[in-house]
Amino acid sequence: MAERTTTPEREQWTGQYGFILAAIGSAVGLGNIWRFPGVAYENGGGAFLIPYLVALLTAGIPILLLDYSLGHRFRGSAPTVFRRLGKKFEPLGWFQVAISFVIATYYTVIIVWSLRYVGFSLDLAWGDDPGTFFIEDFLQYSGPGLSTDFVGGIFWPMLVLWLVVLVVLALGVQRGLERANKIFMPLLVILFAILVVRALFLDGAVEGLNEFFTPNWEALGDANVWIAAYSQIFFSLSIAFGIMITYSSYLKRRSNVAPTAYVVAFANSSFELLAGIGVFATLGFMAAQQGVAVGELENLTGPMLSFATFPQIVSAMPGGPIFGVLFFTSLALAGFTSLISILQVVSAAFQEKFGLSRVQVSLLIGGLAAVISLVLYSSTSGLAILDVVDKHTNEVGVVLSAVLTCVIVTLGARKLPELRAHLNAVSTGHVGRWWSLLVGVIVPIALVVMLVSSVLGLIEEPYEGYPRSFLAVAGWGVLGLMAVAALVYTLIPWRRPVDDFTPDPLPEEARR
Repeated sequence: MAERTTTPEREQWTGQYGFILAAIGSAVGLGNIWRFPGVAYENGGGAFLIPYLVALLTAGIPILLLDYSLGHRFRGSAPTVFRRLGKKFEPLGWFQVAISFVIATYYTVIIVWSLRYVGFSLDLAWGDDPGTFFIEDFLQYSGPGLSTDFVGGIFWPMLVLWLVVLVVLALGVQRGLERANKIFMPLLVILFAILVVRALFLDGAVEGLNEFFTPNWEALGDANVWIAAYSQIFFSLSIAFGIMITYSSYLKRRSNVAPTAYVVAFANSSFELLAGIGVFATLGFMAAQQGVAVGELENLTGPMLSFATFPQIVSAMPGGPIFGVLFFTSLALAGFTSLISILQVVSAAFQEKFGLSRVQVSLLIGGLAAVISLVLYSSTSGLAILDVVDKHTNEVGVVLSAVLTCVIVTLGARKLPELRAHLNAVSTGHVGRWWSLLVGVIVPIALVVMLVSSVLGLIEEPYEGYPRSFLAVAGWGVLGLMAVAALVYTLIPWRRPVDDFTPDPLPEEARR
């Protein structure tokens, strides 16, 4: 039976290809280029690839299938979907919207950094000490806190970027999201492939690759390595915070859902592997130039890898400016395609809850995100705020959201058999009972262990030595605001009907 409501006809992708490109565009982001190589480096090199693959197969793909099945069957944004599972579950949908909103506010500043560094690459503006240039000259970093001093070189480009993002958001699914991904994703792959090929021919590249692929087997006995692998999968695949629920809701009712999840998951991991090869080959060159082992290099994670270590490499290598332009353009493109997917989670939720148009949401909610982003992250304390908010949002907020999703679907709404049957009804590939076992039992147990470990670690020792008062506000305080927002928006009445909904009937053979 079809949906019986007076809601406007739902937007749709033009086809499977447009959806796949958009989903890959969301998954392939900053986490692939600057986070994965650093996490692999810190967690056993080649040995990390084993827990990474296990995490992909046991958690990444199962939760991706869960997100797809929820969005495609219940045809809505995250709050709509969870409300249709049961009215008491709606807060989880808004919690996922809040996570996406917060991530979007700081994603923009990293894209701006990347765009500025495209220009800096042309004349190697960072000089002989890229680390000092990045922290002191470019960011004008003043330490943790809330600064009212703004960096013009970041503020104005970020304002322009937000205007572009809001236009894409206002254009909608086909003319905005899909068109942007059809342009930027192939361009990203081409640019990054050129960059990797160039890196492979640098002096010392083989030593870097040996560091990446030679496993430290002792690392497999360290629980933190496994936690890092599961954390990376969740961060990278854009799962459990509303993106894939929202994206799959725009698929046509007859779509080959399950195989699409496999394509997106393995395309994302392939890009991460490609990024690892390119980054480690480049680090091998840097180690050779300094006369040290790759394992002795510093600043190999997060922003410092991209904006301190890589500029140093660019300055030393033949044709460095071209390499720099390719790298930072790739970083900006990867960030942009992810950013628009993150904001679509927020846009779709407010359109459905409050009956707003795409343009109204872009101006009101997108405008609010832009203001928060500009105030917090173009200030001289922006780096510390970004670091703490990102850490707590991803390692606590997203993982908690994933655990709650599994528990609600399995025990609260008892919809797991129905969702598996739905995947089988609309897909050419059969999803077996293994999926129900993973989503209903194994994944939530593994994630609870990971969540408890992360929370205890953040409580016992101040993250990166930041003052506890700063961590309480920028870390735990932001998580608290997410929870409060989830409850507040749940209490507001819906302007559009969402409860009078009946999913499509399922053939009996799909339930087997």
